[in-house]
Amino acid sequence: MSLSVRSPGAPESAPRNAAPSSSELLEFVRRTAADASLVASLQLDPEGRTWVRLDGPGGSEAWLIGWPPGTGTGWHDHGGSHGAFAAAAGTLREESLAARIPTEGWKTLELADGVDRARELTAGRGRAFGAHHVHQVLNQSADEHAVSVHAYYPPLPMMRRYSRTGAVLRLEQVERPEEWL
Repeated sequence: MSLSVRSPGAPESAPRNAAPSSSELLEFVRRTAADASLVASLQLDPEGRTWVRLDGPGGSEAWLIGWPPGTGTGWHDHGGSHGAFAAAAGTLREESLAARIPTEGWKTLELADGVDRARELTAGRGRAFGAHHVHQVLNQSADEHAVSVHAYYPPLPMMRRYSRTGAVLRLEQVERPEEWL
């Protein structure tokens, strides 16, 4: 499902040419996640994720995403964009790497000990991240949907998808925006 919606969290007065910071994106996703009527308007599917595109601040790309129980993104990055996301309903688990992964010239990397991070995001909690962030997001609930709001700047030029076996991270695929719609 894809639909563009004007988010109540996108300020009308913000100049379109001002690049939003990570903290501004975090403020936007938290404010938007708190909009109960917007969150309730998302059609949820028991089989797969659903989403609605939102107008983000300063020309950013934003999404409202529904997560059925047991779904996740797999390991990925955001193609050099910085961003933020916040849970609006349910609980999401983020597993991330506290290491800057090179973007070019490799297929397989062995990760050092101690680079793994994990956090639980419940309704209203969010986090911002930089341009080199590698993570996966999961709804580990057996019976509850989760909903979240995400924003990226600049709009996603690509996403790199990775597989992971123990400490080994392998680049599997590069996706472009035209593949997501």
